[in-house]
Amino acid sequence: MRCIRVTTAARLHLGFLDLNGDLGRRFGSIGLAVDAFETCVQLREAPSLCVLGEERERGSRLAIRIADSLGIGAAKELTIARAIPAHAGLGSGTQLAIAVASAFRRYAGWPLDPMADALLLDRGGRSGVGAALFECGGLVVDAGRGANTTIPPVVARVTFPPDWRVILMLDFGIAGAHGEAERQAFAALPRFPADSAGEICRRTLMQILPGAAEQDFAAFGEGVSSIQAILGDHFAPAQGGGRFTSAGVGRAAERLEALGARGIGQSSWGPTGFAFAADPEQAEFLARRARAECESGVEFKICRVIDRGAETSEEQYASNL
Repeated sequence: MRCIRVTTAARLHLGFLDLNGDLGRRFGSIGLAVDAFETCVQLREAPSLCVLGEERERGSRLAIRIADSLGIGAAKELTIARAIPAHAGLGSGTQLAIAVASAFRRYAGWPLDPMADALLLDRGGRSGVGAALFECGGLVVDAGRGANTTIPPVVARVTFPPDWRVILMLDFGIAGAHGEAERQAFAALPRFPADSAGEICRRTLMQILPGAAEQDFAAFGEGVSSIQAILGDHFAPAQGGGRFTSAGVGRAAERLEALGARGIGQSSWGPTGFAFAADPEQAEFLARRARAECESGVEFKICRVIDRGAETSEEQYASNL
């Protein structure tokens, strides 16, 4: 008997490019794959569909939908061995959806197609970085949605400097906006200024991407912090009046910046915040000081950027059926 295993990493959403849309495209995103958390699913034959492990309800819906849509038998045992924390700004929904779809495709002997699966499972409505990072990892930029867009196209990918580290600020007591609440929050926001969108695109093209490509930490960090400040102020009315959904994460971010971290911001609707360090030693120093000086309720986690896509493997096992 066969067992298919798919493992995929969490993602950070560093910001939208253009929420104005007056050039015919809206959104556009910058994203990173990080090793802080991962989703791992396993698929094997069974008399009927059985979902085990974490996220069983969501996993069941995904399995039924992908099996029906692709015409693949749903009689499988799906185990979600590990899952990225949900509603934390880490891309849990997209990574789980594409991981389940990829497991079914691999079981059927079909080539993987993360972009098609994202469309099939209603992922990537605003951002295309989740599917792109599943496919290739690293630092990616998508161009947002135009009149004929299905999944936002990836227009840039850069290998991330291996010595740089990300410090995550985690508040598991708060959930970021999602579902209908997220749609309502977007609808209630004021129109985004075109000059702000222009500044974000300029910072992305002239600081963030070349900063990573040339390992210029100062340029990269300034670019990320600048676009996060613009976006944080725009989204503030929908997240309690501040740039961070979690006030505790916001205070931790201020402290990390004062200690020397750069590229401060919040991933998606949060509550996860992030900051960058130039090397492992600086990251350890910053995290240690932050843990000692910041309030309880906020956790700090050092992680690396992953410059590869999801891993898929197949193994044989003895059947007990």
